[in-house]
Amino acid sequence: MEMARTLSRAGEADLPALALLCAAAQACWESRLPRGTTAEDCEPAFLCAAACTAAAGFTAGQGTAAVSFTAGDISVRGPGGGERQAAARSLERTAERLMSPYVSPGDLFLKGVRG
Repeated sequence: MEMARTLSRAGEADLPALALLCAAAQACWESRLPRGTTAEDCEPAFLCAAACTAAAGFTAGQGTAAVSFTAGDISVRGPGGGERQAAARSLERTAERLMSPYVSPGDLFLKGVRG
């Protein structure tokens, strides 16, 4: 949870949502482990991957905020939705790389059989 909070820069008010994303990320990665392999078998990578996955979900969901605004002579520009989406994709790729030695690719399907 702390790693996901650091990666996503979630604030105190965002912690309940981030906790749900962490639980979902953990369940997702556990479901991709081969039979007989547990999260403890690959713990350092598993924890980092789950944190990256949760942070990616949180970051992607933050794309609805205002990108910029102007008040008089002062203009403020924040990261755009495209930048947030790119950051989320980068976190997802990092999670996949971390877990690649332990799981089969999540997007490989052959004749209805998960790869």
